Amino acid sequence: MKKKVLSIVSLSAIFWINAQEKDSLNQKKIEEVVITGQYMQQSIDKSIYKVEVIDAQQIKNMAVTNVAEVLNQNLNILIEPSRGSGNSSANIMGLSGEYTKILIDNIPVVSDEGMGNLVDLTKINVNNIERIEVVKGSMGVEYGNNAVAGVINIITKKNYGKKFTAIASLQEETVGKDYDWFKKGNGRHLQSLNLGYRINDNWSVTADINHNDFQGYKGILNGYKYFSENNDGKRGYEWQPKDMLTTNGTIRYGKGHTSFFYKLNFLTEKINYYNPLVVEEYLGAGNRTYTSEDIDYNTQRWIHQFNIQTKLGRINYNGDFSYQTQERKSQDYLYDVPNRKEISREPEITFYKSDVLYSRGMFSNFLNSEKINFQLGYELDRTKGFADATTFESNNNGRSIERLIFNYANFLSAEWNVVDWFSFRPGVRLALSDRFDSQYNYSTTFRFKTSEKSDIRAVFGTANRFPTYDELYTFVVDNNHDIRGNESLKPEIGYSGSIFWDYATTLSNDWKFNFSASGMYLDVKNRIEDVVINNSPLQITFLNVDNYKSLLFGGGINVRKGDLSLNAGVSVMGISQSLNSGNISSPDDYNFYTEANLAANYTLPYTKTLFALYYKYTGEQRKYTLKTNAQDPKDPGQYILGEIGDFNMLNFTLSQPFFKNHFEVSLGIKNIFDVTSIRNTVQAGNSHNGPQDQQNLFYGRSYFARLNYTF
Repeated sequence: MKKKVLSIVSLSAIFWINAQEKDSLNQKKIEEVVITGQYMQQSIDKSIYKVEVIDAQQIKNMAVTNVAEVLNQNLNILIEPSRGSGNSSANIMGLSGEYTKILIDNIPVVSDEGMGNLVDLTKINVNNIERIEVVKGSMGVEYGNNAVAGVINIITKKNYGKKFTAIASLQEETVGKDYDWFKKGNGRHLQSLNLGYRINDNWSVTADINHNDFQGYKGILNGYKYFSENNDGKRGYEWQPKDMLTTNGTIRYGKGHTSFFYKLNFLTEKINYYNPLVVEEYLGAGNRTYTSEDIDYNTQRWIHQFNIQTKLGRINYNGDFSYQTQERKSQDYLYDVPNRKEISREPEITFYKSDVLYSRGMFSNFLNSEKINFQLGYELDRTKGFADATTFESNNNGRSIERLIFNYANFLSAEWNVVDWFSFRPGVRLALSDRFDSQYNYSTTFRFKTSEKSDIRAVFGTANRFPTYDELYTFVVDNNHDIRGNESLKPEIGYSGSIFWDYATTLSNDWKFNFSASGMYLDVKNRIEDVVINNSPLQITFLNVDNYKSLLFGGGINVRKGDLSLNAGVSVMGISQSLNSGNISSPDDYNFYTEANLAANYTLPYTKTLFALYYKYTGEQRKYTLKTNAQDPKDPGQYILGEIGDFNMLNFTLSQPFFKNHFEVSLGIKNIFDVTSIRNTVQAGNSHNGPQDQQNLFYGRSYFARLNYTF
């Protein structure tokens, strides 16, 4: 641990000394704007919500390949692979992906189980992103269902400054120690092309394509070519190979008070599952071979979005209309491992499909007043979902699920600038559903400008989470299982309260300092968990029995001068969770853990060489888990404290532009401390877990090279 800390301090000192030796000319500061939670796009300093922004330059400096990798650098966000599906979603404030709303350009993204929640963040590439906005806390008034832990809003590029822009990029990465260029080889291979054309002062078009070919991570396994006569289970990959292609096209118009854009997004993804087990097949005449039952998983997603912003008289209108589909298919095939050929292939089947019509509209600026503004909004979505019987833990006794859910909501808020130093915004939402009872959400936000350099924001909000398909409809009943969903489940309700303090100052020698501190409280009522309702025989169902609370305290500092930028933060979070199983319950005391991060960027003023360092520490977590005696079916068990080990992540990037910034070469190292797995005694393994009591998080140290060319 000491060596790791010394490494970070030493690298940070290099940035600091170089900045002191040579400072570049002051550059014109571009005002940072946000849209998440706002009536209209406005300066981040004037936002009544605390919005964390990750801009395109920061994303580029990280040399990341998808949104999941970007957010893993953020405090109190952990990207976790979900059980069985292979997807990766955002865990915010200790809550899983069901509790976070994922938006692209202010609309929720379609997923396997609905809209905006449990979105696979590895499916969202970064080459066309302008910025990512993160708001933590319950945002049910503005964004509705499932925005319990927060909202992540991904803003894409829709125009460029030049008449014509073309940016081509190639990136090659090792996966752990493995790499080669060839198909069915090793490593990660990425190619992207961004195009932009400004037709005239009013019209512009953009298009991009991104290919991400991840050849899998073997870990303790030996790849798809391996087999052994004693069937030792060592074939395949810990992280399955994945080949993904995404494309976007946008046409945008803007003149006077009216602007609109239409955007089309298409994604296709193929995941190869190679069965660790092989079977000996006799061919006759003393010949034999070894076969495996492998699976290809194919996903296709279409997103159509139309957005318009205009004035109806003096009233501002911002409207979104979207049609989205996502279909995931699987195809089993029999593979002859020694001879590298398919023997037979089954028909392709659809195991998840979502089909969504969505619209959201907001009207504001009703009064001719700079002090008071109202916003009236509506939101509706019609989600048709299908889940094949094979998606559940067993075959769901042959039952597939197909449901149509219609939700409609109205929300109202008012923003009142009482005096120059004080403003507040109360809000309310009424949500109607043909599946659940009416839901009400409330929010109140205060902003105090305590001086020209500092302000305080206080936020209270609520949001609800609807049950997932698994929680509602799972039905696995056979000789070994009795696991049943519960169609009578009530939505969960989250309540959050937050306070944020920000202070900014500039010294006489042009050093700029920004300090921040925050405290957050989150309480989730009617928490849904799987509960043992009978020990012998073992019966499990889903009930609204558990409560969840979390406390978060944090602070940060940003230091800038010329070409040097340093960001550091630390947080302490405590989780209190009341678990219930049969006739026993867990203690509900708080268990605290610490996180810290550091981002350092420095550009040499003459050569324009960029040095970028990113570090994050995640402390040891302690959570209660049920321990039972497998030999005694009547034993109710007991709750004990399990542990999730701590780990350090450190990435470094070096970038050098050439030919007047038209060509850029970047080299770097990810996961310098070579983290692969951590100790986890809290939960059972999932699709990415290694040995017992170990949870695989990453695939070790990797090296990358990236080439960018701007025409």
